[in-house]
Amino acid sequence: MIAYLDTNVIVWLAQGTVARISQKAQDTLEKADLLISPMVLIELEYLYEVNRIKLPSRDIQLKVEHEIGVRVCELSFALVANVVVDERWTRDPFDRIIVAQAKANGLAPLVSSDEEIGRHYPRTVW
Repeated sequence: MIAYLDTNVIVWLAQGTVARISQKAQDTLEKADLLISPMVLIELEYLYEVNRIKLPSRDIQLKVEHEIGVRVCELSFALVANVVVDERWTRDPFDRIIVAQAKANGLAPLVSSDEEIGRHYPRTVW
């Protein structure tokens, strides 16, 4: 089984604050092959640039890849973009693409604490 991780989950994993992650989500993290959308890397870099997190996206990527085995999904952007155009529930480009990435990969679970994502993507795990 694969599961995608939302940006907030990656930040908490990189910071070592696993206690912020629900038990159900932690169970998924232990069982699944973990992926992130390339859009997560872009959002992490944005958060770094506006001083909301302390490490740049590449450092976080290397950390979670090495420590937890998280990989960046390699689905083609054309495939993901074809799904994104139907995500009209938000104007947030990060959320649209992250959800579309999970949908495009067989409606994979998406670990996220984002309530809006949870309301619009039934495979959200939290």
